[in-house]
Amino acid sequence: MEQPCDFVERLEKDMSIKILACLEDPCDLARVSSVSKSWRRFVIENGLCKQLCLKLCPDVSKIIDVVDLSDKLKSVAISTHEIPGCRESDHRVFSLLLRGLTSFPSGYQIAEALCASSTDRFPDEVVHNTLEEDYNFAYWSSKGTSDPAIPETLVYGLITDLCLISEIHVQPLRAFWEPGRPIYSAEAVRFSMGHRRSPHKIEIHSHLAPVHYDDDMFMWTYTSPEFPMAQEAGVQRFHLPRPVLCMGGILKIELLGKVHKNFLDGLYYICVNKVQAVGRNLGRVFDIDIQKDTGCCILSRVYGPDESVDINSTADLRS
Repeated sequence: MEQPCDFVERLEKDMSIKILACLEDPCDLARVSSVSKSWRRFVIENGLCKQLCLKLCPDVSKIIDVVDLSDKLKSVAISTHEIPGCRESDHRVFSLLLRGLTSFPSGYQIAEALCASSTDRFPDEVVHNTLEEDYNFAYWSSKGTSDPAIPETLVYGLITDLCLISEIHVQPLRAFWEPGRPIYSAEAVRFSMGHRRSPHKIEIHSHLAPVHYDDDMFMWTYTSPEFPMAQEAGVQRFHLPRPVLCMGGILKIELLGKVHKNFLDGLYYICVNKVQAVGRNLGRVFDIDIQKDTGCCILSRVYGPDESVDINSTADLRS
């Protein structure tokens, strides 16, 4: 204590980075930045906020550039690649992203149902029914198939183009009006996230026929492992191996393997009452410009943390 030592100044740069990279709590990194001007400069110059973002969420590697639009006193964007020495802007964007990844409120993130691989009875059994509150009497049903191995696909649009998704809920239908009250579940489920290949939005359905799933309409940047589905009628919660930063706002649910055969026509069906995606909405603070062919993007900070008063709108997790 009589001769305090600043290890950031005494040690070699690589060793200091290795020590500070052990911090896993964004609050600790903020405290480090507040110790002294030299420590703050060290954190900014070595991109430690970005490194921690990458550590917590590997999808951040798809962010190839950042732009800070939050300073309303300046009418032009500030790009870290255009202005020499502008690491302060880079630091501000990634420090706010770090806050978003760890402390923005959690809530349900699906805004709309886009399409399904098949629909049995239109418009009574469309995919939009899986988002209805009165889910006991509203459900989606696939067309019947003689081969139970034929998979089905449901596609949803999230509330913004930038959401951190941690778990997905799926509730299969129990047909209480049929003998034995069968459950039309799948054997397994798999999830993918990505973006549209075309900037044009997809109509949920026309007045004449539903829109069927076409994989060419989307680019998937993340695909989960398969999760077995229980043959139960309750809500089944699937926790992803890690939270996934969905850049593009599109969620795909693949229902793999049909289980139950209908007693009337002898065909296999999958029916779903409810679908929910739980995560954090980052799109009220950030905007993204996606490169359609690669899935990489430019991240723009459009609001500061004090300006984004509406981010709490998704905090209500209703059961």
